[in-house]
Amino acid sequence: MNAITINNLDVVFGDKQQQALALLDQGKSRQQIIDETNQVVGVNNVSLQIKEGEICVLMGLSGSGKSSLLRAVNGLNDISRGELLIKDGEQTVDLANCSKAKLQHLRTHRVSMVFQKFALMPWLTVLDNVAFGLEMQNIPKKERHQRAREQLEMVGLAEWEDKYPSELSGGMQQRVGLARAFVMDTDILLMDEPFSALDPLIRAQLQDELLALQSKLNKTILFVSHDLDEALKIGNNIAIMESGELIQHGKPEEIVLNPKTDYVRDFVAYTNPLNVLKGRSLMTPVNALEQRGNTYKVCDADELWIAQNQDTLSIVNEGNVDCLSWQLTDAIPSHINDTTIVMVSPDITMRDAIELKRLNNKPLLMVENNQLVGVLHNKDVYNALLGDFQLAS
Repeated sequence: MNAITINNLDVVFGDKQQQALALLDQGKSRQQIIDETNQVVGVNNVSLQIKEGEICVLMGLSGSGKSSLLRAVNGLNDISRGELLIKDGEQTVDLANCSKAKLQHLRTHRVSMVFQKFALMPWLTVLDNVAFGLEMQNIPKKERHQRAREQLEMVGLAEWEDKYPSELSGGMQQRVGLARAFVMDTDILLMDEPFSALDPLIRAQLQDELLALQSKLNKTILFVSHDLDEALKIGNNIAIMESGELIQHGKPEEIVLNPKTDYVRDFVAYTNPLNVLKGRSLMTPVNALEQRGNTYKVCDADELWIAQNQDTLSIVNEGNVDCLSWQLTDAIPSHINDTTIVMVSPDITMRDAIELKRLNNKPLLMVENNQLVGVLHNKDVYNALLGDFQLAS
């Protein structure tokens, strides 16, 4: 189910919004509207759906409208036209037509925000900064401090609760910001370039920590970034904006491998495909393999056939070949060799696939829900390295 549904959304800044909207409908550009009306179109006819538990990264150059769109999701930017629906329990609330009381409810119970500049209150301790939102909900002090301590423990700052923001590094201050957002236990988390002010090492560490927290909490996250590598690392989907418009929206590998416009193509031009590609993107799908009944030929050189039983795979050929299943979260086992055929998730990264191929010359079996879905051969890996490939259908 969608946590956020955006339909034909316009956000115009200024006191002549209807005039600006009329010019938009005539096909006038953002600059033409500025010149004629002195109104700024922040968001232009954007439609976007974000599923529950998804991390969607909004990207674009400065002034592209990504932060304007983000801030509309919690009512910080007024909606000029269109729908912006937020899931609230079993109902949805349209921010374009909701009361101040309902908006306040959404901000305190459904949507929280992490800012780029940390936005910590220097006169409050770390603990009280984290608990501040709960205080605004009139939660008793003992309970809000207990909940705040749980979040500080989660972000690794339990021993710093009595310190003040000025005593913390930038990375630690941003962790406090994360804890303050998470303590509200809202379903939706908005993050406006939260790591951009940090040095690269700390930024990478916090990206990893965010992904680890997300695996536990399963929030819906709308994340603004100008860093493509960051977007590719953390985003389930990426939405690229230009001049207030949504240009392309899709999975990271789709954005990188199939850019729809020159703007997107320039955006991804220097991206290393190995940071994006998954086994699913490049595998030979099972329906393209030679088949005999319930068996599939997975390697021509070794005449290697795999039988698909109801919930298991087995090697048909006689000989000294073992089948090993490898989980993405595990360390790559060192005992893999050419007598081993490895089953992996189709979501394996190309980096992990190359490491497995370094230890083993057999094809990698792509297995999902105990079903063979494809095979990754050496040629698929070589083609990926050379940039000469097509996405698996």
